[in-house]
Amino acid sequence: MLYVITGPPASGKSSWITARARATDIVIDLDRITLALAGPGAPQWTQDPILVKVAQRARFAAIDEALKHRETVDVYLIHTMPSAKAEARYLRLGARIVTVDPGRDVVMQRVRDMRQDGMVAVATRWYNQQAKAGRRTVTRQASRQW
Repeated sequence: MLYVITGPPASGKSSWITARARATDIVIDLDRITLALAGPGAPQWTQDPILVKVAQRARFAAIDEALKHRETVDVYLIHTMPSAKAEARYLRLGARIVTVDPGRDVVMQRVRDMRQDGMVAVATRWYNQQAKAGRRTVTRQASRQW
């Protein structure tokens, strides 16, 4: 089964997956890939442009391969803001799309506390996109102590 997990930055997408995925499942998370490729001592949410570019290429390759195995293992794919085209592709593949959103106030506070400055703009864009599309939250992730 393919699970596509969407939601704004710092909403709890990774925590949602951690609570559900088994050790044998495949988890494709750009943050985890970026950190795995970063040198020692890199911050957990590094946004170095070159490192992110390399991580994005690795993510695309991982997605292509993982999709071949979605009938055997569960594949969890974090895609913060899939385009309409990407979402249509996921649905054609039989994906379950899950939106994790504890609410704008919680997300914005988490972003300010834990992420780099540019992530406020990403979170704002995510909420604006949801409003423009007339979407409502599918899954509310309870806030936790950070």
